[in-house]
Amino acid sequence: MEQVFAPWRIEWIRREEKTPDVDDCIFCELPEQESDRENLLVARSDHAFVLLNNYPYNPGHTMVIPYAHTGDYGDLTDEQLLDHARLKQRTFDALEVALEPDGFNAGLNLGDGAGGSIDDHLHTHVVPRWEGDTNFMPVLSDTSVIVEALEETYDHLHEAFAEQEGAVVPGEDSAVVFE
Repeated sequence: MEQVFAPWRIEWIRREEKTPDVDDCIFCELPEQESDRENLLVARSDHAFVLLNNYPYNPGHTMVIPYAHTGDYGDLTDEQLLDHARLKQRTFDALEVALEPDGFNAGLNLGDGAGGSIDDHLHTHVVPRWEGDTNFMPVLSDTSVIVEALEETYDHLHEAFAEQEGAVVPGEDSAVVFE
């Protein structure tokens, strides 16, 4: 049996269940809520936001997500595309300051065949990588080990976003906003 100690997951297990609705979209709902820190929403811009992944491949695994609900990259306006690209750039910068990775994997899962779990609201994964971060666990036991709690990663990343030019921090538990 594979076991990895992940105490932060208890919040997900104890969450209040909602009645499923085909119109529900977690990426549309989270930015509407006021609890950015609780929801791991770390930064916002006019047309997109940055969210820590609840199922990270590595510490600092974030997603840059447009507010526009679409699974088709071609549906985004030029303004939305530029804002999304700029927020990705800020995300790379913040992750470099906060976690000092040696590189990144970044990309979109578009369409059913791409293997993404949420295909009707596009999002760009940004995964920090370090030299030698691949170990025997994924190879031999099909298990990954995340070495830092999401809340700690949130704090590091929030601070790094807040230090960037144009950043506004509306409150202690609020995402950094870029105007």
